Amino acid sequence: MNAFDRLHSALQHHIVNSLGWRDLREVQSLSIDAYLDGNNMVVLAPTAGGKTESAFFPVMSQMLDESWQGISVLYVSPIKALLNNQEQRLHKYMQLVGRRAALWHGDTPQGERKRILAEPPDLLLTTPESLEVMLVSSKIDHHRFFSNVRVVVIDELHAFAGDDRGWHLLSVFSRIGQIAKRDIQRIGLSATVGNPQEMLEWLSSGSERPQEVVWPKGSDSKTPDVQLDYVGSLANAAKVISLLHQGEKRLVFCDSRSRVEQLAVSLRQYGIDTFVSHSSLGIDERRQAEEAFSQRHNCVIVATSSLELGLDVGDLDRVIQIDAPGSVSSFLQRMGRTGRRADMNRNCLFLATSDEGLLRAAALIELWQRDYVEPVQAPPCPYHILAQQLMALILQERGIGSSQWLQWVESVPGFAEMKPEQVAELVEFMIAKGILWSDNGILAFAPEGEATFGRRNFMDILSVFTSPPLFKVISGQKELGNVHESTFYRKEEGPAVLVLAGRSWKTKHLDWKRRLAHVEPTEEKGRSRWLGEGQMLSHAICQSIRRILASEENDPAWSQRTIQQFDDLRDEHPWVSDGSTSLILQPNGEIRWWTFAGGIANTLLADTLKSNCDVKGDNLSLSFPTASSLETVSEFINGLQLENVRLIPNNDAMENLKFSECLSPEIASEVFTSRFSDRAGVVQALQEQRRVVVHTG
Repeated sequence: MNAFDRLHSALQHHIVNSLGWRDLREVQSLSIDAYLDGNNMVVLAPTAGGKTESAFFPVMSQMLDESWQGISVLYVSPIKALLNNQEQRLHKYMQLVGRRAALWHGDTPQGERKRILAEPPDLLLTTPESLEVMLVSSKIDHHRFFSNVRVVVIDELHAFAGDDRGWHLLSVFSRIGQIAKRDIQRIGLSATVGNPQEMLEWLSSGSERPQEVVWPKGSDSKTPDVQLDYVGSLANAAKVISLLHQGEKRLVFCDSRSRVEQLAVSLRQYGIDTFVSHSSLGIDERRQAEEAFSQRHNCVIVATSSLELGLDVGDLDRVIQIDAPGSVSSFLQRMGRTGRRADMNRNCLFLATSDEGLLRAAALIELWQRDYVEPVQAPPCPYHILAQQLMALILQERGIGSSQWLQWVESVPGFAEMKPEQVAELVEFMIAKGILWSDNGILAFAPEGEATFGRRNFMDILSVFTSPPLFKVISGQKELGNVHESTFYRKEEGPAVLVLAGRSWKTKHLDWKRRLAHVEPTEEKGRSRWLGEGQMLSHAICQSIRRILASEENDPAWSQRTIQQFDDLRDEHPWVSDGSTSLILQPNGEIRWWTFAGGIANTLLADTLKSNCDVKGDNLSLSFPTASSLETVSEFINGLQLENVRLIPNNDAMENLKFSECLSPEIASEVFTSRFSDRAGVVQALQEQRRVVVHTG
């Protein structure tokens, strides 16, 4: 029996007659079989690759076969815009077979919420934070509301799995599973990731179901069209975009809102029909721009990563990337927006506006050609999320037994790895701090905890799950860009000096809660985060940059301008050697240790070396002051021991950790140091041979 024949007859009828489909895609057939065989599954396919139907056709079929009642299916997305985008499609599918879908998130009107509670739909589209609202609300009978849940579908799973929101997501699912008293089937939808089986195991935690990764690798025989051009400036990028692909619909990605706005202004000056989308725009303005763009042809929409996820902006012709995103996964996600028509390949044109952007783009292309995609790793030691879940359970159950609460979430992998004595220490600290109290074995909020974390403030606190580890840098009223928070992890006294937008800035004030850095211009030498966007580059990307600089080969994807620029870059870095680090004495007396180990590894190495000398690290190297000698620096480096390379916890950063008030200093330090670690990068830097070069150029 083929997969289509396993579907309910009513659904078969509508697929053929109402939707007009002649056949199913391979990913959909494979998913139908995997789901109906009872598997938890992760479905991998590009944007517009048919993942939504892969999940919902077999779910709807089983819903009809077994006459499910009440809310039986939850569809969870990381962003509200994606839920809004999917609502119309899923409403249509459910309506075809006489079932209902409804949408509940932070912007859902109160009247619609009341209607959902009075007449529960079959499918609820929502976010993890909204599920938490329902679980802790005193106005919702969550035991009745969730008792019929059988399936959860998680869209853009990779966006959850690598972040604390993933731990929160699994915790909420675990609690709903306890209420429903069944092994809820789980379906994760994702673009290509480097470790799908590990991600599936993470998603399936606490479930006894079999597991299957659905990944039809051979389904796309067309080679994507990927090109890299060096244009030298954002103004030149606008000119190139205005001349290329006229008459086509183009999606252009920039990795800062300020550059999105600058590019849009330039394109409009060339007479290009241009729209804008980024997170600082009002929701109505963004939606109008995206809807208008989806209905036109000869136009451009310029966006940040807000359009990286699977929002439907119509049938795209081209994706253009200004400089480069931070990962191969993001590159694949963005390129996957194209190639929906049979007559067009997936494509991506990189336009590099700087040497740094050129190197990063070339590195991503090189890694992609090697079939490398970053593994998605859940952040370790989520003690703060466990504390949040304890407080959530107190609200949910109106107080909970000290020996019972952990049973609700103990299957979540990050919690299961914790030692019982550490969990007990967490609870004891929260009681000692006045956040909780224990009365005859029942845990409840103490007055201070009620004021800080009680029902009135609980959901506001949850919103911090969406905050990335980036600071917005502001000079006066002007937004300069973003930098990684590690820019401000400092041992030395005085304000941090950073490099952004091509010049140095001294920090005037840091607002850790709002992640704002107010700066002023300075002539002091700044601590460069390299690439100006504040991104920490991975070990893999930096190693690729080294391979490219050390090579004499040119990639077929490179334009003539790119080849010429790489000739110049290789001439400027003749000492770069694949397989070894380089200790360089510059003509100005500065010494740089070029490790190409990545931003985190170099920060760890620099932080460890600061006890001996003044040293700063960026993504590619460590720089030492002019007063040092090659012999002294070599001695310092040779004295490094792997077990001693770690970041000294920063009090401000630890206080900014979500729910940090609930953690003892010892546990907070463990969370902090475990998350700022790159053993592979550090080991590579320490073990590779060091070439000592006196550079006279």
